Amino acid sequence: MNARDYALLIELLKQPTAPFREEHVITMARDLLDRAHVPHFQDSVGNIVVGCGSLADYRRRLRERSDEPLRVFIAHMDHPGFHGVRWLSPTRLRIKWHGGSPVRRLVGSRVWLATRDGAWAQGRLGRVRLLKSRHAIDTAEVRVPGAAKTPRPKAGALYGGFMFRSPVWRVGNKLYTKAADDLVGVFAILRTAMHLYADRRRKVPPFIGLLTRAEEVGFIGAVGHLEQGWLTAARRPVMCISLETSRTLPNALVGKGPVVRLGDRRTVFHPDYLKVLSDVARKALPKRHQRRIMDGGACEATAATAYGLPAIGISVPLGNYHNEGFEGGPGCRAVRGPAPEFVHLDDIGGMLKLCRVMMDPGLAWKEPWKKQRELMRQRLKKYRALL
Repeated sequence: MNARDYALLIELLKQPTAPFREEHVITMARDLLDRAHVPHFQDSVGNIVVGCGSLADYRRRLRERSDEPLRVFIAHMDHPGFHGVRWLSPTRLRIKWHGGSPVRRLVGSRVWLATRDGAWAQGRLGRVRLLKSRHAIDTAEVRVPGAAKTPRPKAGALYGGFMFRSPVWRVGNKLYTKAADDLVGVFAILRTAMHLYADRRRKVPPFIGLLTRAEEVGFIGAVGHLEQGWLTAARRPVMCISLETSRTLPNALVGKGPVVRLGDRRTVFHPDYLKVLSDVARKALPKRHQRRIMDGGACEATAATAYGLPAIGISVPLGNYHNEGFEGGPGCRAVRGPAPEFVHLDDIGGMLKLCRVMMDPGLAWKEPWKKQRELMRQRLKKYRALL
């Protein structure tokens, strides 16, 4: 990864974000796209559509006649976190958690708080109540010692998440951060778009990026976009590619390369387009990629599948998924307690490469199994006499 890409990634990982509170990521993404002269707009629920300058442009692109499928890369801009509910005292804030979370050693954990204007304060969790399922926080209090000495924002203007030694830091080729899921996927879409639009003489690529909101509470932004019916009414082939930062699992390890995601917790993905992705990965990243059903969670490929769209996925393996100390490491309070997420720079670089080669023209979208059929027929011919 070159110095420019690395700096962009670090700055993106520093941004505060939570479900429905993605404004700082949105602002950074739109500023980057503006400076790179990449067309984009926001849909009716606030997702960023990258590669088209308006809804009219987007609908025209979907009506085009072409044998090349339109590649719709999807990543989400939120990460599990909390919203302020009400001030209980000058220094005690009632909060509601949204999305997954650690479940142990929560009391006394450090958190950051932000508003639309940026970072505001730091605090510590107390009076934590888990959901009935016991898989995540439901409500809690945040004690903000300095809040009584400063003008306090309204409770509902505040949001936050777990805080560690820094928003992001590097150890070797690993990045530790408050939120890699799914700002790494957002980074991959932004850099892919900037690469595709760097040469203004090139024909408009068959590319759309969809940066979504509130994925962590049920793919809300993606569903809001899909409900409009624009993609399902397309006249040209459309394929959705989920770019995720997914929980590390056996045979999908941090540092071993990006994962050709065969499915998630809800479903397997489109076999024909997966064959193309697998073939591309074998050529572009020989022995430096992984293949697995990443069933540690669900992703927006499931949402696309539910709406009848063919979907596949690429994942960067993620340590300490949703800040829960599954893998431990620096900053981890306890097993399944608060911990920084971590990813590997080589895995991110591999994801970027796969995104770029998936945009190459002339891939075997129509006949991905043709060579495999020919091999099967040759075997049949060889053994026919024994039947």
